[in-house]
Amino acid sequence: MKQKIYSCTGILRLVTLATVIFCMTGLPENALAQKIVNNIVIVHGAFADASGFEDVYKILTKKGYHVSLVQNPCSSLEDDVAATNEVIDRQDGPVILVGHSWGGTVITQAGVSSKVVGLVYIEGFMLEVGETSAQLAGSEPPAKEAGALMPDANGWIYYPKEKYHMGFCADLSKEKSDFMYDSQLPITLKCFTAPVTEAAWKSKPSWAVVSTGDKSINPVILRKMYKRAGAVVTEINASHVVYMSQPKKIADVIEAAAMGSVK
Repeated sequence: MKQKIYSCTGILRLVTLATVIFCMTGLPENALAQKIVNNIVIVHGAFADASGFEDVYKILTKKGYHVSLVQNPCSSLEDDVAATNEVIDRQDGPVILVGHSWGGTVITQAGVSSKVVGLVYIEGFMLEVGETSAQLAGSEPPAKEAGALMPDANGWIYYPKEKYHMGFCADLSKEKSDFMYDSQLPITLKCFTAPVTEAAWKSKPSWAVVSTGDKSINPVILRKMYKRAGAVVTEINASHVVYMSQPKKIADVIEAAAMGSVK
């Protein structure tokens, strides 16, 4: 697993993280050093639901973290942000907010919540105010394995069966891929074309994962977004569903965010 720090911006934001949480919790500094944040909220992406994070959940909960998973309706940016805020609001303290793929767009908007003190992007769109997921997704040539069907009569988009395994989850078994395809959660076109009106990463520290074998989102796009934001970046040789194929590495990144330091 290879880690990069693209700019000093991410480090500077880390300096303020402990101060922010100290004000919120009133805990002494030595207690904060042991575990800065206990609440983790995870937001899934398109074409798969939150159940794929089960192994990440198990790893983190065994370490004592309180992990909540959002089940996005994927019906609109507003709906998904609302679903995420409902979960954030239920937390009893500061939150590390995690987003995969489309979930990155969601946490970019929802992350402005006063409870959110850090952001983790797992192959997630990290947009500037006014940008859309579709705009960023189309900014570099797609892999030949990638694909999505045209919206149906109700505006829903599905990942095609002939491309699902190699384009979405090539490092999982074909049996697992077939199950995921048949249980996939579609997304509406208007999700991808909705511009964000907030960019939480501008005021909060961020961590990010780039899967070098991702065929659904060109890794070049991810690197550009994360460099622009000054995120602490970890590169992993995996598919788009790195959180399923290498859950320990993803849990490590999330814990690094929770502890406010790079491991």
